[in-house]
Amino acid sequence: MKNPWIFPAAALILGALGGFLAGKNTTSSGTTASDETPAQRSHSTSRSAASTSEAKRGSRARSIAEILHSPGQTDRIQALINYYSGLTPAQLEAEAAKLEDLPMSERIMASFLLFGKWAETDPTAAMAYTQKMGMTGNFVRPTVLQAWASKNPEDAAAYYSTNSRQFAMMGMMGGRGPGGGGGGGASTIATEWARQDPSAAFAWAGTLTGSEKGSAMSSVIGEIASSDPRKAAGMVASMDAASQGSANDDIARKWGSQSFTDAEAWVRSLPADQQASAMASAIAGLSKDNPQLASEKIAALPVGDDRNSAVSTLALNWSRQDPAAAAAWLLQQNDPAAASGAMREVMPNWVNQDPAAALAYVNTQQPGEVRDSAASAYIMSNSKTAPADLVALATTITDDNSRSRSLSVATMRWIQEDPTAAKDYVQSSDAFTADQKARVADGKSLWGGSRRGGGGGGGTGGGGAPAAAPAAPAP
Repeated sequence: MKNPWIFPAAALILGALGGFLAGKNTTSSGTTASDETPAQRSHSTSRSAASTSEAKRGSRARSIAEILHSPGQTDRIQALINYYSGLTPAQLEAEAAKLEDLPMSERIMASFLLFGKWAETDPTAAMAYTQKMGMTGNFVRPTVLQAWASKNPEDAAAYYSTNSRQFAMMGMMGGRGPGGGGGGGASTIATEWARQDPSAAFAWAGTLTGSEKGSAMSSVIGEIASSDPRKAAGMVASMDAASQGSANDDIARKWGSQSFTDAEAWVRSLPADQQASAMASAIAGLSKDNPQLASEKIAALPVGDDRNSAVSTLALNWSRQDPAAAAAWLLQQNDPAAASGAMREVMPNWVNQDPAAALAYVNTQQPGEVRDSAASAYIMSNSKTAPADLVALATTITDDNSRSRSLSVATMRWIQEDPTAAKDYVQSSDAFTADQKARVADGKSLWGGSRRGGGGGGGTGGGGAPAAAPAAPAP
């Protein structure tokens, strides 16, 4: 294939598909069917059915190039689904050969749908084709495995048992398929199997060995916990001790969002060394709908990583409703390390809702790690404020690395909007190294190889950034 694949981007396709399917229950104007009169619904339904039938016939008759050049992203997705659903396995193989000629974003979307359909109709042929794709095959194979398991988990499990090394990269990428989390191929199969037959899935997971056994069993239990956390809790005892903790955490999080009182009582029945982590997870689940109560419950957690994790999740969920309250609560914790980490979750939501209030909060904080974190997150997540103002704020960050990253991001945005003013500022400021000034003068990015070599040395003056700033996240 001509281009490397970026596997996590497949999660975007899942999101687009999910948005499309969710939107199928509304009219084009956003009015739900229940808001229409019977006559309107009848007319709309017949017209919609005719249009859908026509679209299906048309899309199956067209080439993928025609589909991808048609307007409307969700319409393209539906047309691709219709197109691929009408092809034989042999025709799907022929279409797969054409994917490398597509732009990357369209290639990811089309391949997810194509290989998913192919795996549902002829999974062994689809899997064999991935062996001819070089490195790209490593990123496509999880889609084939997941689609195969969604239809026939037993056969997918049999294939996996003799070919597990083909899926080694899934574990390295920390995914159970597109957008998934943790465990690799065994977890992918276990998750899909559990949606069809939880008992059979759990029995199969129990036949595995090593870390795969624990992750697959946890995946089954996690699926069950979504609808019946009490039943899931009763299954944990059959797991090995090393895997019980993560399974209990998953149950606690889901149970906490459904009935915190029941989750809390169950957590207190766990072994003492598992209670803190599980309680933190239960509180994180509670914070989705009731951050105020979660903030009261979190006070009983011992200081440490479990508490810090719960603090960050709570702050994120609370900031969606009331970022000012979330930020004020963080300061009340008298734990700068926890507050600074959680501030990265709060500030983006606050900037989106009220950037002026977010900036006022930053400016009222004393110099230190909490203010540095708030200022950096404000800059990184801000697409509304003038870049020159963001640059000025970045220079007030006391931590060298954080200042360098924030300053680089803000300056590059300024260069995009007003290159003359931005370049003049870079040349006159002591906050940039000689190498960075030379790069900007040459029309290059601030990021790149340093003529002075790596290291954390600053530039001239008191506000020097490192010679080669770490790559900052895209704005």
